[in-house]
Amino acid sequence: MTMSSFLSIDAATRRVSLDSHNPAFYSDPNAAYAALQAECPTFYWEQRKRWFFTGYDHVNALLRDRRFGRQILHIATREELGHPAPLPHVENFDRAELHSLLELEPPEHTRLRTLVNRAFVSRQIERLTPEIAVLANELIDRFENEGEVELLSAFADIIPVTMIARMIGIPEEMGPQLLKWSHAYVRMYMFGRTREEEDAADLAAKEFADYVKSVIRERRAKPCDDLLTHMITTEHKGQYLTDDELVSTAIVLLNAGHEATVHQIGNSVRVILESGYAADELFKDEATTARTVEETLRLCAPVHIFDRWALEDAEIDGVSFKRGDKVAMILAAANLDPRKFSDPLTFKPDRNEAPNLSFGAGIHFCIGAPLARLELNVALPLLFKRLPGLRLALPPQVKDVYHFHGLDRLDLAW
Repeated sequence: MTMSSFLSIDAATRRVSLDSHNPAFYSDPNAAYAALQAECPTFYWEQRKRWFFTGYDHVNALLRDRRFGRQILHIATREELGHPAPLPHVENFDRAELHSLLELEPPEHTRLRTLVNRAFVSRQIERLTPEIAVLANELIDRFENEGEVELLSAFADIIPVTMIARMIGIPEEMGPQLLKWSHAYVRMYMFGRTREEEDAADLAAKEFADYVKSVIRERRAKPCDDLLTHMITTEHKGQYLTDDELVSTAIVLLNAGHEATVHQIGNSVRVILESGYAADELFKDEATTARTVEETLRLCAPVHIFDRWALEDAEIDGVSFKRGDKVAMILAAANLDPRKFSDPLTFKPDRNEAPNLSFGAGIHFCIGAPLARLELNVALPLLFKRLPGLRLALPPQVKDVYHFHGLDRLDLAW
């Protein structure tokens, strides 16, 4: 049995007590994940009241297993499952989530994803390389002569939100407002959210939806060469997206299109600076850069947990699930499975082992993965090349949230 101030593992019963609000945990979750991998890779988390999987093979298989899904109310009623009624004070948030790509199953998921996917395939995304480089260079120009910077606000926050806004067709000057809405909105996904955070998320969902509807009206009157126009005007098997579907899709793309990438830029820079590797060794060419980026994604994924519902009775690793049970996978812990990765807590940019699961797998594999990877592959080498001698000026401040993992501040000097 392992015991610490925030973690106790009873391997015999596979019961785990883990306080996700303890700074010792959320500031360095990898240490706790390593302990779980060693003693209890499949466990019942007492505080969360459900089963969690951290083993790479189990997580990889569960993400693809069609006996599990992201929604359950398409095959059963709340009454049948004993689920509580929806909360009236988050009605706007629930409406925005109703048609979210993240929360749907086929055939609705297939229809929505088919319409959006065209914009996110690798060959379309690769065309954005010069644009991302120009943007990154412009941002670095602003602080290069200062000798110091808080990287998140000056760089990491701006690149992903600017790029996803351009792709969708939302004016770039809306960037700061999109960030505010997104930050309030995603607090709904956190463990231990408060009523105040729920109210703020609901208000953000309403304002966000009203704004997207106004842009939809503009595009209907005057189509442009952007993703929103494409979603409005393209049909799939004779069907067009409804306004509610358009709103949900635009919101999920804007949130997912930058929230995780902002965290990952900060996480990656931190990991690289703490690794002791020289930047010119890590970013020698496209191939070494890509390997470096994948290793930072493996070691410090921005999104840690992905939940699914059991759509039918099933058994995984000796645990029986009934239809309507929720099962959770810790993607970031699966990336540290010692059965797949040698010396898993160590940054090894030349690894040639299993692919990381930071973007998920199966039909819900992150649609924005090619864009996130490109932003990292372009922005990181530029940052280190333009700012030789880059170093941590202060200890990085980790956000006090779980299950996202990112920094509040990253103060650098050169």
